[in-house]
Amino acid sequence: MDSSDSVNETVWSALDTITSVPIWVWIAAAVLGASGTIILLYTSLYLLAPTPRAPRTSEKQYITVQPNGKPSQPQPLPCWYDNYVALQQMAKRGQIPLEEAYQVTDAEVFMSLVVPAYNEQDRLPGMLEEAVEYLEEQYGHHGTKSKSSTNGSLQASGRQGDPRRGWEIIIVSDGSRDKTVDIALNFARTHYVRPAPTPKGPWDRPSTPTTITPGAIRIVQLEQNRGKGGAVTHGMRHARGQYVVFADADGASQFSDLGKLVTGSEKAKDKLGRAVAVGSRAHMVGTDAVVKRSALRNLLMRAFHLGIWLLTTPRTAQIRDTQCGFKLFTRPALPYIIPYMHSEGWIFDVEMLMLAESADIPMVEVPVGWKEVMGSKLNVIKDSIGMAIGLGLLRVCWGLGIYSRD
Repeated sequence: MDSSDSVNETVWSALDTITSVPIWVWIAAAVLGASGTIILLYTSLYLLAPTPRAPRTSEKQYITVQPNGKPSQPQPLPCWYDNYVALQQMAKRGQIPLEEAYQVTDAEVFMSLVVPAYNEQDRLPGMLEEAVEYLEEQYGHHGTKSKSSTNGSLQASGRQGDPRRGWEIIIVSDGSRDKTVDIALNFARTHYVRPAPTPKGPWDRPSTPTTITPGAIRIVQLEQNRGKGGAVTHGMRHARGQYVVFADADGASQFSDLGKLVTGSEKAKDKLGRAVAVGSRAHMVGTDAVVKRSALRNLLMRAFHLGIWLLTTPRTAQIRDTQCGFKLFTRPALPYIIPYMHSEGWIFDVEMLMLAESADIPMVEVPVGWKEVMGSKLNVIKDSIGMAIGLGLLRVCWGLGIYSRD
């Protein structure tokens, strides 16, 4: 029997039909199929890509402690970001040149410190003590009358309007369920009314009691947890400083190294006054602070650094430590970075640096002191996986135009 006789006539008919289809039809079908797949993937990414939620009314207010030691009523937060949005709309209507849309409101203090805090009742006081001692020593008014003075009271040193005076701390309680807010208010109260006992910080610096200006510590309460990136971004939208630094509530970074960040950024500034100083622990590789970590954590850290090198833009990839929670921004740099943030989790640092790079903002990496502090909220395995996924999404979304500056 001929082998062809064993094949059903229906099969032969189908084969004849297929071979009679012109080649251009097959090419068109392949192109349409590939296009459909790409559109489906793009749509999926667009829907899955992290999008920060808009702030709620109560989150655009702050509370502080009054001179009499009592908590204030909620007060509106100053917001350079709202002014930026208005300028962008004017630029789109052709009312002002685009370059003017990146102007930022004048600073009211020299230094703003943003502290993201999620259930940090135990670690926050020591960190605040070290920060307040340094800020008051370096940037306190010390008798100066300046527009950066919260209450405008007369000072005596004669250094009127000193541009390097005045500071504020913005504590962003990220949906905390413990006594973080109460602890922060109590810290402010005891340091306004009288020199208080000094809680020991992670660095065990010999501290002297510090009395600070009422209103210097402001507490913002997010109604729902957003993540560290969301809390930092929210606080930076409302910062009044010529310089804005964020630091972790655990006090792991040596706060007195803030001066190094200021010096580094001042040397790196471009003609617009923009710069970012990145606190770095890279110089500590091989020290006890790193060696004593678990082998798993060190392995995941190296894998993450490899991912940074492979997936980020060139200048960001050269930064040896993107994740240290101690970064300083000049005020003119903020409108080029903060309005375009999407990441609200642990990976937000990388997005900040990539945005700075895309705007050609100078970045300088500065070695800072750092030590491990107990009580971290980081889940090594779970959050490492989340950071890897977040990094991939970040790169793809910016690369495909899902995220953009327009």
